[in-house]
Amino acid sequence: MKLSQEKRIQLHEFNNLTKSLSFNMYDVCYTKSKQEREAYIAYIDEQYNADRLTKILTHVADIIGAHVLNVAKQDYVPQGASVTILVSEGPIVEVPTENYEESPGPLPSTAALHLDKSHITVHTYPEYHPHEGISTFRADIDVSTCGEISPLKALNYLIHSFDTDIMTMDYRVRGFTRDVDGHKLFIDHDINSIQNFIPTAIKEDYDMIDVNVYPENIFHTKCKLKDFDLNNYLFGYKKDSLTEDEASEITDKLKIEMDEIFYGKNMRAHPRDPSRNE
Repeated sequence: MKLSQEKRIQLHEFNNLTKSLSFNMYDVCYTKSKQEREAYIAYIDEQYNADRLTKILTHVADIIGAHVLNVAKQDYVPQGASVTILVSEGPIVEVPTENYEESPGPLPSTAALHLDKSHITVHTYPEYHPHEGISTFRADIDVSTCGEISPLKALNYLIHSFDTDIMTMDYRVRGFTRDVDGHKLFIDHDINSIQNFIPTAIKEDYDMIDVNVYPENIFHTKCKLKDFDLNNYLFGYKKDSLTEDEASEITDKLKIEMDEIFYGKNMRAHPRDPSRNE
C-alpha cells in the first residue's frame, strides 16, 4: 500500500513501528610477528576506544534528531569496547518530507531529523588468526528507532566514521502502527534496497550483494572493496620490504580472509598449528 505524505502522518496516537539498522564493519590487516599483532591490536584499541565511539554515536543521535538520555561505555581488557546510548525524541513541529526519501542521509554538520525514544549501541571485536598472521577488527553498530525517521539516515555518516574493507548491513521494520481509521501500517516509507541510502561515490568502490525479503520488510546488503593494494594491509612496513613470493603469499591470505567474511563461509582447509604436538 503506497501512502501519501498526508496519510502517513494521520496516525492514531503514537507511531509504534520499530526500525532497526545493524551496521557491521571489518578491517583486515596482515601482522607478520607477535609483536606486530600486539601493536596492531593496541592501535585499533586506541583508535576505537569507548570515548571515540561515544562521539560517533552522539553524532548519530544528532543526525536523527535524538536527545541523549544516558550513556554507558566500557573499555575491556585485553581489548574491545562497548557503548550504549539511550535516546528520546526531540520536539516535532511537522514531519520532514526527507524522512521518506530513499536517499543517503546527512553528515553530522547538516540538518537534524527526529525520532522517538530508542537506543544506539556499538561493540568492537579485535581478533587474529592463530597461525596465519591475519588480524581482523570488527565493529557492530545497532541503531533502533521508533517513530517517523528511519535509522538508515545515519548510514552515510557511519560509513564515513570507519575504515572499512567489508561492510554488512541489515535493516528491518517490525511491529505496526494504525491510521486514524484503525488500519494497520506495517511500514511507513518506501524502500527498495539499503544501497539507495549509500552515496554513489562509496558504492563505486565496493562489490555489493543484496538479499531482501520484501513481504517481511527485511533488507540485507553486504559490500567488499574492489581495489586491493597490499600496502594498505601491512602494519608498520610496505610491500617493497617483501620478496615477490612473500607478497604473493600474503596477498592470497588476505584476499581469502576477505572473501570468507564477505560470503560468510570457510573457503579453504586451515592447517593445524605446526607447533602443536601430535
